[in-house]
Amino acid sequence: MKLLVLRAGRLLVLLAAVAFVFFGLRVPQAVADLRAKHETIRRLQKENADLEKELAEKRDRVRKLRDSPSEQELEIRRQLRYQREGETQIILPEQKK
Repeated sequence: MKLLVLRAGRLLVLLAAVAFVFFGLRVPQAVADLRAKHETIRRLQKENADLEKELAEKRDRVRKLRDSPSEQELEIRRQLRYQREGETQIILPEQKK
């Protein structure tokens, strides 16, 4: 009986040592992986918020162009460089920064 308890104790100590080594080596890597994933999630959430803001700005711009004739005229004049009769347009070269 004493021999059986002794063997069970040794086996338990051996299993505890193996588990300690296994988890002791794996946990630091898991923590680093977890931190990297949290950083990736944070970066993607920020990127998503930026894209949502950009999308809202573009929707607002489209709505203004659709609903406002004066906004349409300004955009046409800007893109096609149209001008009204009697207006003089001065085009300056772009400056280097």
